[in-house]
Amino acid sequence: MADETTAPTPTTVLDEGPFYHGTRADLRIGDLLTAGFNSNYKPEIVMNHIYFTALPNGAGLAAALAQGPGPERVYIVEPTGSFENDPNVTDKKFPGNPTRSYRSQAPLRIVGELTDWLRQTPEQIQHWRELLAKNKGEIIN
Repeated sequence: MADETTAPTPTTVLDEGPFYHGTRADLRIGDLLTAGFNSNYKPEIVMNHIYFTALPNGAGLAAALAQGPGPERVYIVEPTGSFENDPNVTDKKFPGNPTRSYRSQAPLRIVGELTDWLRQTPEQIQHWRELLAKNKGEIIN
């Protein structure tokens, strides 16, 4: 972890866990989440990384915005390999990594499921979808 006197860099990992991944997929403990699926934000892009966060509510928002059927799910995950700050938000949209978002090319192992997080209202979800639709920025893949 970086100390408070050190400014984070794209590779400075600010968290040691626990980590969370939001989705609508029905998965089990021990399953692996992998890269290689279409982006929830730009479906024409196949993602080279799997994304996760140290913030349960951030994973909950990702679950709410995820494509596909099924209920919102927030899984507790462990990276199986190296990971980095998510360059799509770190220093590109927010200084440092206040969203505590990360990505990895290695799979994430599901070690549990979280059932209690701040859920978005339908109006908030619609607002986020509208913001994402207007976003013209490129996804750093």
